Amino acid sequence: MPCVRLLLQRSHALYRRTVNTWSAVGAAFNVQHQRLEHLKKNVGLFGVSELRSPAGFQMALCQALREAEFLVHRACTHPPGAVTVETFDQLSDSLCKVADLADFIKVAHPDAAFREAAEKTCVDIGTVVEMRVAELFMLDFEISGIHLDESKRSKVVALNVKLLDLYNEFLSGSQLPNAIEKQVLPEHIRHCFSIDGNRVQIGGLHADSPNELVREAAYKIFLYPNTSLLLCLDELLACRHELATLVGYESFAHRALKGTMAKNPENVMKFLKLLTEKLSDRTSKDFMMMKEMKKKTHSTNPEVMPWDHAYLSGAIRTEKFNIDPSVYSPYFSLGACMEGLNHLFMQLLGVSFQTVQPKMGELWSEDVRKLALVHETEGLLGYIYCDFFRRPDKPHQDCHFTIRGGRLRDDGVYQLPVVVLMLSLPPPSGKTPSLLTPSMVENLFHEMGHAMHSMLGRTRYQHVTGTRCPTDFAEVPSILMEYFASDYRVVSQFARHYQTGEPLSESLVSHLCESKRVCNAADTQLQIFYAALDQVYHGKPQYRSTTDILRETQEKFYGLPYVYDTAWQLRFSHLVGYGAKYYSYLMSRAVASMVWRQCFLQDPFSRMMGERYRREMLAHGGSKEPMLMVQGMLQKTPTIEDFVDALVLDLDANLKSPV
Repeated sequence: MPCVRLLLQRSHALYRRTVNTWSAVGAAFNVQHQRLEHLKKNVGLFGVSELRSPAGFQMALCQALREAEFLVHRACTHPPGAVTVETFDQLSDSLCKVADLADFIKVAHPDAAFREAAEKTCVDIGTVVEMRVAELFMLDFEISGIHLDESKRSKVVALNVKLLDLYNEFLSGSQLPNAIEKQVLPEHIRHCFSIDGNRVQIGGLHADSPNELVREAAYKIFLYPNTSLLLCLDELLACRHELATLVGYESFAHRALKGTMAKNPENVMKFLKLLTEKLSDRTSKDFMMMKEMKKKTHSTNPEVMPWDHAYLSGAIRTEKFNIDPSVYSPYFSLGACMEGLNHLFMQLLGVSFQTVQPKMGELWSEDVRKLALVHETEGLLGYIYCDFFRRPDKPHQDCHFTIRGGRLRDDGVYQLPVVVLMLSLPPPSGKTPSLLTPSMVENLFHEMGHAMHSMLGRTRYQHVTGTRCPTDFAEVPSILMEYFASDYRVVSQFARHYQTGEPLSESLVSHLCESKRVCNAADTQLQIFYAALDQVYHGKPQYRSTTDILRETQEKFYGLPYVYDTAWQLRFSHLVGYGAKYYSYLMSRAVASMVWRQCFLQDPFSRMMGERYRREMLAHGGSKEPMLMVQGMLQKTPTIEDFVDALVLDLDANLKSPV
C-alpha cells in the first residue's frame, strides 16, 4: 500500500508539473474553469444589451428595421453612385448584425426560448429583405448597368421571392426519411433502421455499415424518387434559369460564376474533364482495390456498387494502416492544439491569442471561451468565441459564423470583426482535458483558417469582408491550414502527451498522412461527378428529367453504375447553397496546394511568406478579384492545367519538408 501511495503521489506531481507549463491560452482550454461575473450587470449576448432575454431579439430587430427604412429611403432618393454603395453596405451591416447573430443563436443556444426567438427573428428579417428592400434590388440593376423596364424588374423580384420558397421546400424534403413496409425488408436487418409500427424509416445511406445488404437497402430506399420533390427541383432550376436570362446571362451558371476564380462554366467543365482524364488510371486502380476487398467479404455481387464506395475504401484503409485514433488523442489535448496554433500564427503573422474574461450574459454557454486576436504592433484585430464542446441540443457540425463583419465606419474607426467557431469536441472530464482525434485536429485547423480570414480582412465594406468572397476562393485559407496540421515540423511544436510530456513521433504522423491517400483518386472522382452534375443542371435547359441527366453524367464522370429507380439528386442539398459552385472545394484545394508547395513547404514558419499571405490573400475578402489575389501570392497567374496538376500532385505526394 505505501508503494501504491508513492506511485500515486508521483503521478499527481507529474500531472501538476505538466499542466502548470500551459500558457494562458492552453490553460483556458485544458485546465481553467472560467468564473463568470454573476453578480455584475448582464450585458446581453455578445455584449448586445437588448439580448439579455429572448424578448430582446424583437427589440434588436425593430431597431434594425428602423435603420433599414431610413437607409432604403436614402438610397432611393439619391442618384446611383458612391453614396448608394455606401448606403447599401450600411444597410447590410445593420441587418446582418441582427440576422447573423440570430442565425447562430437559433442553432447553438441551449435555451429553447432563445433558439425560438432567434428563429422567428431570422424569418422576420428575411421577410423584410424580400419586401422592403426590393426597391434596392431593382436599383442595384441600374448600378450594374442593366437597365430593365419596370415589368422585368418586378419579375426579377418576384422570381427571387419564389425561389426562397422553393429553396425551403427542397431543403426540407431532401432531409426527410423514406418509409417502407416492414415485411419488405429481411428480418435480420430491420433492427439497423428506425421502426415505426409496421413501417421502417430510413433517413440516411448507412454507407459505413459492414453489412452489404443494409447498405444496399438504405441506398435504394433512401434515394427512391419523390414525385413532388422532383417537380420542386425542376421548378427551382427553371426559375434560376429564367432569372439569369432576365438580367442578361446565358444561364444561371454564367451568372453565378461571374467574379469567381473560374470566371465561367466553360472553365469549370474544362477543369473537371481534364482532372477526370488525369485521374483515370489512379481511379481505376482504386476501384480494382475495392473489388478485391469486396471479394474478401464473400459478397454475392462481385461488382463494386455505389453503396460500397465509402465502406470499402474505409476497409482498405483499415487493412493497410489500421489507424487507431486513441493512440493519437493523448498527444492532442485541446489546450496543446490551441498553443500550437498560437505559436504558428505568431511566427507567420505576428498575431497571438489573448484570453478574455467574458462578462455576465455575454455567453450562451459557460464552456465557451473568448479570445482576442492581437497583433504585435497593430493591437487588437478582433474577437473569436470558441464554442468547442458537445452539449445536448447542439448540432454535431464544425463551422464558422460571422457575427459582425469588419468595415470602415463613418468616423474613420475600423469596426472589429467578431466570429464564432463551433466544433463538436469531447468536453474535459475531471483531470482529463479534451483529447482530440486526428480528424478533430484537422477540423480545428480548418475552421481556424476561416477565423483568420475574417480577423485579418481589412476591407472598407463589411459585405465583402473576410469569408464574404467568391465561393471558389473562400475555402483556400481553411484548406491551407490542413497542410500545416499535417506537417511534422508544425505538429512537433505542440503535440505532447498530456500526462507525460512525451512528443508525438514523426513515424506516427507519417503513417497517418499516408493513410489519407488510400482510394483518394476514387474519392476525388466522386466529388468531380457531383460538381459536373451541378454544372449541367445550371447550364442551358436540357428539357429532360433531372434523373436522366444524373444517369448520363454519372456514366461520364464516375466509375460506378447508376442504380435504377434512384434519384440521388433529391438528396443533393448543396444545390441550394452552392448552385453552380459545387466545384469550388476542388478548386480551392488546388490553390491551397499550390500556395503550400510554393510558399510554405520549405519553411512553414516563414514570416516573409506569412506577411505576403496576409497582404495578398487575407486582407481583401471579396473586394478584390480572386485570381489577382492568387497571382499576388504565387507571383504568377495559374492556368486550369496548373490547378489540375496541383490536385494530382496532392494525391501522389505527401507534402512534407523536402529536407
